[in-house]
Amino acid sequence: MIWIGILIVVLTFLAIIKRYETRLVLFVAGVAMALVVGKPFVAIDAFAKAMVNEGLVTTICTVMGFSYVMKLTGCDSHLVNLLTGLLKKAKFVLIPGAVIITWVINIALPSTAGCAAAVGAVLIPTLIGSGVHPAMAAACVMSGTIGSVMSPGLAHNPFVAKLANVDVMTVIAGHTKAALISLAIAATMLTIVSYLRKEGASAERSIEIGGAEEKFKVNFIKALVPIIPLVLLVLGSKMVGLIPAVTVPQAMIIGVVLGFIVTLGKAQEISKSFFKGMGDSYGEIMGIIIAAAVFTQGMDTIGLTGALIEKMKESQDIARYAASVGPFFLAVLSGSGDAAALAFNGAVTPHAAQFGFKVTDMGSLATLSGGLGRTMSPVAGGAIVCATIAGVNPMEIAKRTAPGMFLALVAVLIVFSFK
Repeated sequence: MIWIGILIVVLTFLAIIKRYETRLVLFVAGVAMALVVGKPFVAIDAFAKAMVNEGLVTTICTVMGFSYVMKLTGCDSHLVNLLTGLLKKAKFVLIPGAVIITWVINIALPSTAGCAAAVGAVLIPTLIGSGVHPAMAAACVMSGTIGSVMSPGLAHNPFVAKLANVDVMTVIAGHTKAALISLAIAATMLTIVSYLRKEGASAERSIEIGGAEEKFKVNFIKALVPIIPLVLLVLGSKMVGLIPAVTVPQAMIIGVVLGFIVTLGKAQEISKSFFKGMGDSYGEIMGIIIAAAVFTQGMDTIGLTGALIEKMKESQDIARYAASVGPFFLAVLSGSGDAAALAFNGAVTPHAAQFGFKVTDMGSLATLSGGLGRTMSPVAGGAIVCATIAGVNPMEIAKRTAPGMFLALVAVLIVFSFK
């Protein structure tokens, strides 16, 4: 039975790499493994149970609903243009600055493709106009999309928090150091690559960009709205405690109300947009989590999870590398950091204590490594968006982001090895 399970898992990941629909692949694989041992309804029950996971549903859906409202009200555009305007005044830090700006915005707008579109539409033309090579400009934005690991709305953070029975801000605090080191390495390496390839800001290559971004008048109040919920969550977290604790749904609803206030109306449109964001996030993000639950239940039913855990008990190094290298390379090949990391976190991370790890540490390690791998993948949705805006091949972006992502993976492994 174990070998049949291994075969199904291998075929599952091959299908994901071939870019078959992720939810379908995970669901079918989970049911198939349960069917082999004559218990298909166990997998179906896991599907039903994951559908009503209150902590995940409320967190992910309200964050994405808030994100949709920020787009409708234009608050996200004001934040992007505010930060981009500051960047224009310090052209000597254009490339690392662009990575950092995208990273910050990606926390408020955790969707990789959505952030790439919102930021890239303004930042990529600005960088090109300042003399940065188009592929390097696109790589700056793509490198910054690792900021989502700091967002309470990223599917993995509430997922790991639920496993560890802690609040989502505790999970984020646990990997903040690793995330900041990854950011520093990504920005630094991209700057070095631009220097070696001579693709930094150049007066000779600079062109006049006649776009809307030059005429955009930033409203500072609107620009602040997207980050207020994040500030409330940090100030109310157990680590800071400057204000009473604020839950993620509470913070996001406050943000939606502020979006309504600063735009002086559009109540019906805001309501529709918020609930559309909630619905889309349930289908897209929760859908993957639900399908991954079926997959992990199938692995458990066929006995593969138990066998894997017993093998990993032999060495902490095996567990550490499985949680990092596995999700990283699958994300590179498939363009998604979600499938492998969620599957790993669902099947193995709950047993982290048996390998000498905290649940939060092992879960975060898989999350970060999947995100880093996705950021250097030429088939990732965000890379395709950035490539389209810059008018380049996505592979050209991957060539430039790869050195930083590889080094960041090594750094993340080192950080978690000494925790």
